[in-house]
Amino acid sequence: MTATTEATRRLTGSKAMVEAIAQEMERDPNVIVLGEDVGTYGGIFGSTTGLLDTFGPDRVMDTPISETAFIGLGIGAAVEGLRPIVELMFVDFFGVCMDQIYNHMAKIHFESGGNVKVPMVLMTAVGGGYSDGAQHSQTLWGMFAHLPGMKVVVPSNPADAKGLMTAAIRDDNPVIYLFHKGLQGLVWMAKQSRAMGNVPEEPYEVEIGKAAVAREGADVTIVTLSLSVQHAIEVAEELAPEGIDVEVLDLRSLVPLDRDAVAASVAKTGRLVVVDEDYQSFGLSGEIIATVAERGVALKSAPIRVAVPDVPIPYARELEYAVLPRQDRIRDAVRKVMG
Repeated sequence: MTATTEATRRLTGSKAMVEAIAQEMERDPNVIVLGEDVGTYGGIFGSTTGLLDTFGPDRVMDTPISETAFIGLGIGAAVEGLRPIVELMFVDFFGVCMDQIYNHMAKIHFESGGNVKVPMVLMTAVGGGYSDGAQHSQTLWGMFAHLPGMKVVVPSNPADAKGLMTAAIRDDNPVIYLFHKGLQGLVWMAKQSRAMGNVPEEPYEVEIGKAAVAREGADVTIVTLSLSVQHAIEVAEELAPEGIDVEVLDLRSLVPLDRDAVAASVAKTGRLVVVDEDYQSFGLSGEIIATVAERGVALKSAPIRVAVPDVPIPYARELEYAVLPRQDRIRDAVRKVMG
């Protein structure tokens, strides 16, 4: 079953995530949740709201502020047969626990000769746009995608938020699940109209590693993910009256990366804009362009990257908006690549 199933309900990104987790906890008693403020508070971005009331403190565990400790706890639980969902509150905090993430979670299966599985989801909040400064506003998905051993998924809408979470929980591999704060539908953040969408009530999976065409087009392909998918769709709708027909490709996951979908879309349009809220150098945007080049896809004009320049995310709103890949920068890039 896929997320295209007809639905009459509309949920926010956070509620879609919670529903996926709750349904999997009901289905499988080995699924547990742990992290900072995931219990009584319900997750500061609404990712675990109500789970404690339903499943109790034995399966929804608030932890001390020690990322190394509770991620290590999750790894040990996964190795011993549970299916933990561990929340790292902000992706920016990965530095204090990277040894557990990369030298243990990502490598145990390989170093055991495939004999030990680590069926664990590490979910974490990403993204800027609300003046939270350089230590709470990054995405960093390129960092995790660069390191082998983990799947990396990034939903862009509520239906995918649920389906990808379900798929991640059921996967026997460690999965990094990165959700954008701007897509959670939280009342205290800048409003994003597409943070709410149709979501089927029954459980379903969205295949990890399968990109989706979020908008069909013929003139230029925008390859992107997360909140930038919604920005790209808005730009595409604005440019349509000018006769510019934009295709928007939502990657959905970085590992596996659907290179075939990228090549097919760019081969159809002949033009490429890559939009990435991660840093520009040594990241996803370069990887997408390299994929197109290596596949020998013919281009009508040079590809353009719209990413965060290699500077810390500023606190001041005007400066922050200047470095983020928002609609104005995407619009300019599309017009430029069209010549």
